[in-house]
Amino acid sequence: MSVPCKVLITAATGNVGPHAAAYLLEAGVSVRALVLRDDPQIGKLPEGVEIVYGDLADPDSLDAALDGIKGVFWMWPFFTLSTATAPAVLEKIEKRALRIALVSSVGVHIGLERSDNNCHAYLEELIEKTRLEWTFLRTTGFMANALGFASQIRGDTGVVRFPYGAAARTSVHEGDLAAVGVRSLISEGHAGKKYLVTGPEVLTQEEQVRIIGEVIGREPRWEDVHAQAAREQMVLSGWPPSYADGALDYFAMLTKEPEVMSDVVREVTGKPARTFREWAREHADSFR
Repeated sequence: MSVPCKVLITAATGNVGPHAAAYLLEAGVSVRALVLRDDPQIGKLPEGVEIVYGDLADPDSLDAALDGIKGVFWMWPFFTLSTATAPAVLEKIEKRALRIALVSSVGVHIGLERSDNNCHAYLEELIEKTRLEWTFLRTTGFMANALGFASQIRGDTGVVRFPYGAAARTSVHEGDLAAVGVRSLISEGHAGKKYLVTGPEVLTQEEQVRIIGEVIGREPRWEDVHAQAAREQMVLSGWPPSYADGALDYFAMLTKEPEVMSDVVREVTGKPARTFREWAREHADSFR
């Protein structure tokens, strides 16, 4: 098929969408972003992106957003929206688009996530039944997850209290994940691929905090706390209980065996994946 001349990005104002929009525009592809009317983060999108208001919870609201679209960078906001409307949304996408890149999860790659839990594995299963040329981006954790420690690092004590400091991760720079997804949409050879997208290094959560401290000139300290206490705070801050349980169980597993790693970013984009230290430098002001 020809390269999509217009791509729709859903959940476009999160950690990945603005990067994807910038790369698509750089490649000469028109970009349309699906956003909620009350989204306070619209300003994160680069100039030149067409804003269309719609809601994945209301499939009929996507008709205008999908007009003329040939590619979809599909992210589902699991934290705030159930996947009950996903089949209807995908049906509309299939009628208009030719290619789709799904931001999925490492949990699917390692067999930890089941399709019956209505999460990433479920969306993959739905897409595989369509005629679309699809690519799955099975990503490890975002480096941006470390922003969850920012308020504690900025605090007077500089103590980060969270469970499983020894959990060894291969977190990926959000821009690298976006770059892989964009390449899969605008170039040939990626249909049917299930890419494991990771960063280039294994770092424990505690090591990530240490690197942030080195970048900003402070010495934050990690303090492990009981998982149940962290779970309560995670749920209070908006995590669905099942997501909090799954994340903490996964972190516990990573204290015994490091997270899987790949060289997909380099293989697909031709550029090496960015390190956590590079990410920390980009976001240093958030921790000061």
